[in-house]
Amino acid sequence: MAPGGLSACENTPTAGLEKPSVATSAADVGGMRALVAAAKREGALRAIALPPDWANYGGLIAGFEKKYGIKVTDEDPQGHSEDEINALRRGGNRPTAPDVIDVGDTFARRAAGQNLLAPYKVAAYDSIPGNQKDSKGRWSNNYGGYISIGCDANRVKPCPETFADLLKPVYRGKVALEGDPTKSGTALASVYAAALANNGSFDDIQPGLDFFAELSRRGNFNPLESTSATVEDGRTPISINWDYVNLGYADRLRDKGVDWRVAIPFDGSFAQYYALAVNKRAPHPAAARLWQEYLFSTEGQNLRLYGYARPVLMDVMRQNGTLDKAAAARLPTVEGTPQFPTDAQLEKAQETVAQGWAKAVSG
Repeated sequence: MAPGGLSACENTPTAGLEKPSVATSAADVGGMRALVAAAKREGALRAIALPPDWANYGGLIAGFEKKYGIKVTDEDPQGHSEDEINALRRGGNRPTAPDVIDVGDTFARRAAGQNLLAPYKVAAYDSIPGNQKDSKGRWSNNYGGYISIGCDANRVKPCPETFADLLKPVYRGKVALEGDPTKSGTALASVYAAALANNGSFDDIQPGLDFFAELSRRGNFNPLESTSATVEDGRTPISINWDYVNLGYADRLRDKGVDWRVAIPFDGSFAQYYALAVNKRAPHPAAARLWQEYLFSTEGQNLRLYGYARPVLMDVMRQNGTLDKAAAARLPTVEGTPQFPTDAQLEKAQETVAQGWAKAVSG
């Protein structure tokens, strides 16, 4: 069976099995069949901040519900990574707490450090690159992409293609982010990309803050958080976001008359993955773990591709022949090999942004 397949670990149950709430692998509960049975008994999964138009979560939730008959509830679909971590803290042992989270890997590291996450290694864990997972299994990156610039070509002419372009007077009041970079992994990555475009580095995100301060000073920064709704009605005619989000907007809004163009800025190429994790106090611990298995399965990883997101197991699947080649061919071409900041660099960047963002865009 190819790595990521859900039939892995279908061993015969034995004595001394663990409860799903403390299981660190499917084998701990008796194998995948036993995990599926336990999850079906629970019958529900509580998620948070999973917009259906984000990395094909609409397709993934529908696929999971159809495959297992487990109802998925998504609280606060437009929430950000910080909101998810706060929900874990507030949820405690209540049945309304999130079972699982999907956060920028920066935030996953923080949640692990705060002892909010349950160690769990999916069947495909060994195939996940070492720099894309926690050694204890508390989180693993599932998909990723590149920061891009989306633009409504019916409202903006010409569409910008670089961070340098965004400073031009023609874009006054038009340039928006997906959220506040002190709370949103996407927005933080956008500041990082702007830093790389302006002589910054993984060690120095300050030029990114300076860029947005200048964008605000010139009147080009639009403080409204961009969503599919604000893109559709023109309130955020330029949006800095992940390529898979902007490309998804282009597909979905085309029939509504929106000509959404997408460019990956060569002057600030920044890639990042998003991590999945199980709440240590998940009210549906078996369903939470099965959800992880599904999203790291061949089916789940290919569904990511349909939403233009790059699955973390893409190279492995290409090698073993399970990758959907047609879906992969739709991804935009990006030059070079992506580089990723270290934990220490990410922590420093978060501190810098937390201290300086409000001042940067206040004027």
